[in-house]
Amino acid sequence: MIPISDEIPSRRVPVVTLGLIAANGMVFLYQLLLGPQVDQLYMTWGAVPAYITDPVNYPLASVTLLTSMFIHGGWSHIIGNMLYLWIFGDNVEDALGHLVYGLFYLIAGVVAGLAQVLVAPSIQIPGIGASGAVAGVLAVYVVLFPRAPVRVLIPGFYFMRMVRMPALIVLGFWFVLQLFNGFLSLGTMQFATGGVAWFAHIGGFLAGLAAGLIARGVQVGRSAW
Repeated sequence: MIPISDEIPSRRVPVVTLGLIAANGMVFLYQLLLGPQVDQLYMTWGAVPAYITDPVNYPLASVTLLTSMFIHGGWSHIIGNMLYLWIFGDNVEDALGHLVYGLFYLIAGVVAGLAQVLVAPSIQIPGIGASGAVAGVLAVYVVLFPRAPVRVLIPGFYFMRMVRMPALIVLGFWFVLQLFNGFLSLGTMQFATGGVAWFAHIGGFLAGLAAGLIARGVQVGRSAW
């Protein structure tokens, strides 16, 4: 399933979401200009678990938990992440407010990176991408807007068709897929050779669930007054 759009209009301009998309886009354009030297960028500013768990020799490595979420590994990587952020981020920004939403996005990305480090602390492969932070946004969305209609494309053998599904099904399926692939990857060569950081997605989503529940509780408290 490929989400195309949701049907909840934004009440205000999602300036933080637009800013995050612009920032990721500018960094990606800079990466394209680097050519083969982009590998050095990955190692310097990507989140390398072995460096983060060795603060004596790499005292500034923890900073890469922030910088890594603005670096992407290719066109499909950044387009996929920014598509999800564009579809679901504006409504989450509406619900949380600009400042809280921006802080939450960064915190979710850091939590996501730490989750991957916890699972594979000695790996010397840099983790990059906004996937963990975006996963947090998806989780808040599904808590606050579980019944919101989402238009998705479903691939077929000869054609693709568009259907409308509740956000709970679309994003719930996405999370179950992350869990399945994450635990399937344990003990395989994926941790030795790189690949998708499934546990970063899981960590970011769990952080989002917690934030979403808090936000929903605040909303209920306000309505009670």
